[in-house]
Amino acid sequence: MRYLSRQIEKTILQASGHYPILLLIGPRQCGKTTLLRHLAGKNRPYITLDDLNALTLARNDPDLFLQQYPPPMIIDEIQYAPQLLPVIKRYADAKGKTGLFWLTGSQQFQLMKGVTESMAGRVALLQLHGFSNRERHKRTKETKPFLPGSQKQSQKTPSSQKTTLQGVYADIWRGSMPALLTKPAKERDLFYNSYLATYLQRDVRDLTQVGSITDFTQFLKACAARTGQLLNLSELARDVDISVPTAKQWLSILVASSQIALLEPYHTNVTKRLVKAAKLYFIDTGLCAYLAGWPTSVSLQNGAMAGALLETYVYAELMKSYWYLGKQPTLYYYRDKDGREIDFLIETNGLLHPIEVKRGASISADWIKTFPTIDRMNLKRGPGAVVCFVEKHSLIAKDVFAIPVNDI
Repeated sequence: MRYLSRQIEKTILQASGHYPILLLIGPRQCGKTTLLRHLAGKNRPYITLDDLNALTLARNDPDLFLQQYPPPMIIDEIQYAPQLLPVIKRYADAKGKTGLFWLTGSQQFQLMKGVTESMAGRVALLQLHGFSNRERHKRTKETKPFLPGSQKQSQKTPSSQKTTLQGVYADIWRGSMPALLTKPAKERDLFYNSYLATYLQRDVRDLTQVGSITDFTQFLKACAARTGQLLNLSELARDVDISVPTAKQWLSILVASSQIALLEPYHTNVTKRLVKAAKLYFIDTGLCAYLAGWPTSVSLQNGAMAGALLETYVYAELMKSYWYLGKQPTLYYYRDKDGREIDFLIETNGLLHPIEVKRGASISADWIKTFPTIDRMNLKRGPGAVVCFVEKHSLIAKDVFAIPVNDI
């Protein structure tokens, strides 16, 4: 199968040149193994802990494991043998070299605890998810994450990739997993059915105390129906007929296994009238749409979740534009108790950049009516943006730009 380039490639090679250990975290089947094996070529042996013999050796005799598989090497699914982490640390400290270990992990239940405790300062931690819009449209050489007010946006240039309602919702419905990029749309349901079965068996049942997989699946579907909404654990628990503590535990599993993310609200000491609940977002919109029961991209485009899934898609694209460059954005949403809301706020260099997501193509001043809320709180507002279905970058007001969805 033809290899498809990923934007994070340069980031991985640079990080490996500065750290002895590189850990690539991401959900199953997002392309971690393919990416690292492509970059390694024949210079770095590969071993997966999905292999029972390798896993048994890693758990029972981690020192012998490293003798049998000496670095530089790739170890896939490291979360299955946390016993390896202190041995890897000891080896890295003794050798004093960079680029010794490339590790992957599909979830972070115990993995991140082990990394935090034993490998601080020795490991480069990077995130990979499905293909970004930039990757799908072969814009992998872009070196800056999305931020309103870039030179390209201010020049009113045409979109680098034509943005259409049908095309965007086809991408949302299909999802971002590499296996789906080269398959016909009719295979999408089969893929996600298999993906879900593997996820529930390997990442949920084998590594956590979930109890009922049936109830957990219903919980997953209830979360999908609420993507882009304020998190209400009591409501989620009631819908699935579980306790609130159980709902909280299961939500943490979805976060740790890179299926969903929680976006915190922006807080300030200036006012106490801000909503304090997090917002829930799926990271792969295809999985979300599958769980929510949308049979086609057209039904989704015209359905009740069209706005929420568009916002979810934009959230994921914003995050990927940072993650794949090795950065972690300071991202929030804003909502106060008077109903004023801004979908996203990016905080950088002392400025708050407001971003709205709109399912429209005709620019309206109404789209940005909440942006001055930032000024009224005596905070510094940077250039803002409305991500929408315009054909080219356009100026809405001073330092506020309309940006095509496909140009995030």
